[in-house]
Amino acid sequence: MHSPHADKGNALDTVAHKTLTRGWQAELDLRFTRAAHKTVLTSARHVGPLTVQRPFYPEDDVCHLYLLHPPGGIVGGDELTISATLATDSHALITQPGAGKFYRSRGPQAQLRQDFYLAPQATLEWLPQDTILFPGANANIQSVFHLAQESRLLAWDLLCLGRPVMQETFSHGTLRNRLEVWRDGTPLLIERLHLEGGNLHTVARHPWSGTLLCYPATEKMLDGVREQIAPLGDYAGATLIDSLLALRFLGHDNLLIQRVMRAVWQSLRPQLTQKPPLLPRIWQT
Repeated sequence: MHSPHADKGNALDTVAHKTLTRGWQAELDLRFTRAAHKTVLTSARHVGPLTVQRPFYPEDDVCHLYLLHPPGGIVGGDELTISATLATDSHALITQPGAGKFYRSRGPQAQLRQDFYLAPQATLEWLPQDTILFPGANANIQSVFHLAQESRLLAWDLLCLGRPVMQETFSHGTLRNRLEVWRDGTPLLIERLHLEGGNLHTVARHPWSGTLLCYPATEKMLDGVREQIAPLGDYAGATLIDSLLALRFLGHDNLLIQRVMRAVWQSLRPQLTQKPPLLPRIWQT
């Protein structure tokens, strides 16, 4: 005899399986324009658990914006998409209240896609907190910056493999991280990092890995950055190709890395934007 309770049980199992394998589907689309004497957030369309706080103006004209992800972390099956478009003469500084987290997955992949579109004379400072990959995470991260010849960019991509403060390494799991910079449709930088099964030889077994980008940069800026990253030792370097300055590092000491990265940003910002280095308020809480 067919039981309606069996149908209900099967339906619940199906929903549970779909939840475990699909996860959150979230999108956030930001649009910035220059209005009067400041940059305004003209649109912040979002679907799912991705949103922003009210913009701040600690330096009058630059829009400081904090991204919020209420679940607090990304699990297997989650798919998050973030895009930001900056119109001519706009200037936005975007960061987050806390670190991003990719939690252990039972198998499904978690995906984060980030696209940034800068018009001529637009300035973006993309300064998220670090992204922590928990042991067992299965993460696919892609960040793409689309620049015009006269755009200005200061951005970083900071990864923490495992939880070194708790003596946890990225002993198992998968990470695919892709970072791209395009200028007027031509690639300036395409980098891939692929870690599988706890094999960290690609990063010389360092738990911290990161890249800082600055465009357009000069030889003087490159020389200054090379001096500032000296405390990071042999696993840090900087290059300048087609006016794109790329700083790369591996490390063990997160406090040292944080101090050096912020110092580099503070020195580059006035040279790139003619504005003093004003730390986002959220970093000081």
